[in-house]
Amino acid sequence: MQPATSALADLPFELKFGQVGIANLRVFDCEAAALQAQLSARVLAAPQLFARAPLVLDLSALPQLPDAALTQTLLQAVRDAGLLPVGLAYGTAQNEELAKTLGLPLFAKFRAAFEPKSPKAGESAQSATPITLRHEKPVRSGQQVYARGSDLILAATVGNGAEVIADGSIHCYARLAGRAIAGAQGDASARIYCLDFQAELVSIAGRYRVFEDFPAELRGKPAQIRLDGEKIVVDKL
Repeated sequence: MQPATSALADLPFELKFGQVGIANLRVFDCEAAALQAQLSARVLAAPQLFARAPLVLDLSALPQLPDAALTQTLLQAVRDAGLLPVGLAYGTAQNEELAKTLGLPLFAKFRAAFEPKSPKAGESAQSATPITLRHEKPVRSGQQVYARGSDLILAATVGNGAEVIADGSIHCYARLAGRAIAGAQGDASARIYCLDFQAELVSIAGRYRVFEDFPAELRGKPAQIRLDGEKIVVDKL
């Protein structure tokens, strides 16, 4: 019998699961033409962010679940706009059957709701706070830094095409370009602070804005990004 280690070494692939950035597209009606037109405009405005970006199609806001044919029409509208749908968001048992019919994966938990943990018996609130992740080196294009369960402190530049993510807040003591995603598990109280605001995209608790949407006078300035209700706002520091 061939040793297990030798058999594994002979495999023609390596399969791993890791943290990946996938957008969630929540649709409110089934007008495929309108969906394509609006998505195409968004891709055209920020192609470096949205062109060929993977996303999950979320049908939970529709009054009723569309059938397979109509869902295929929506998926094709997304593809025609220049994005890449990779699956459906979790919903009911019927949604699971729809995903199977379409041959798509079902993302069972996307941007889970933030649930603050209570201190254990005999543990103070301060000791229950997650340790902050500190990153000293520049984050370059194509790289990602994720502070799971904590804030993220960045001591060097975040470059164009890089991605920084934190379940808590993000503090950048340098130029912040690329994508900055705070409150990644749904914490709406999370914030983003930076000394040089140049981010291509900022997101808090699933809401996002792109660089082109911000006033020119905010660019390159010390800034604080926060949620005001459902809207992301940027304040000068």
